[in-house]
Amino acid sequence: MTLASYETEIADSGREARERERDALNYGIDLLKCLQAGELTPIEQIEALLFIRRLWTFFIQDLSSPRNGLPEALRAELISIGLWIIRDADRLRHDKATDVDQLIAVNVTIRDALT
Repeated sequence: MTLASYETEIADSGREARERERDALNYGIDLLKCLQAGELTPIEQIEALLFIRRLWTFFIQDLSSPRNGLPEALRAELISIGLWIIRDADRLRHDKATDVDQLIAVNVTIRDALT
């Protein structure tokens, strides 16, 4: 394998990873929008919020890894955002909050920033 083809392979795998992250965020955003619209049963509501929690737990674990290629300051900011998302999803799950708008907006912003 030549250096150029190796670099292309790495770039392709990075794009594929971002695409998977976008797909997961899209799914989570769709669940949150259904929750907001009152289209989910109580069990589905819990499952939607747990999905967001698990997704961001995964992102935080990845961002915490020294092998993550993002700049350290950006990783720290995204971890902070992820912790907020997890806390907010937990508040919604435990009926201590009712506004899903901010949770949707933050996830949309993160999704749209993935390039």
